[in-house]
Amino acid sequence: MKGKWAAGIPPRHLTWVLPERLAASERPGGQTPSHRKVRRQEEIIWLRENGFSCVISIMAAPQNLAAYDELGLPSSHHPISPSGDRSATLRLLFDELARRQSAGELVLVHNDELGDRTMGVIAGYLLWSGRVDGAPLATTVVERLFGQQLGPEGRELVAASAELSPPS
Repeated sequence: MKGKWAAGIPPRHLTWVLPERLAASERPGGQTPSHRKVRRQEEIIWLRENGFSCVISIMAAPQNLAAYDELGLPSSHHPISPSGDRSATLRLLFDELARRQSAGELVLVHNDELGDRTMGVIAGYLLWSGRVDGAPLATTVVERLFGQQLGPEGRELVAASAELSPPS
């Protein structure tokens, strides 16, 4: 690849949670109804070229994982269901995020869209990891970061995260 496209394009709605360490966005390539393979490829290239060491998908389906592998960007899949007990999945996800953060890795977390579920997971991680004190503050921080209100599903994820044991 040559020219301006060699570096790819940033994923839509890329939001830095922890500058140069943790970001969130919609799925590279766009949401399901508007997903484009060429855009997905350009966004994955951008992530790779900008030092992201891992992409973590919280989508229910394992979409995009083969594309990450094909373009040499490590990925992980922690499907967060829309309802039910999500404690085990959140614990595994948060443990992985903590390990990667300790190692100084740059990580992107995504769902199909950048919405309530992604925001709830991010708020839950900030709470669980001790970066913020209390669910109300985690909610406020995430609402300010993403510029939108956290809805019922996101608040449920924050509440579930508050019940998890913090990292040792």
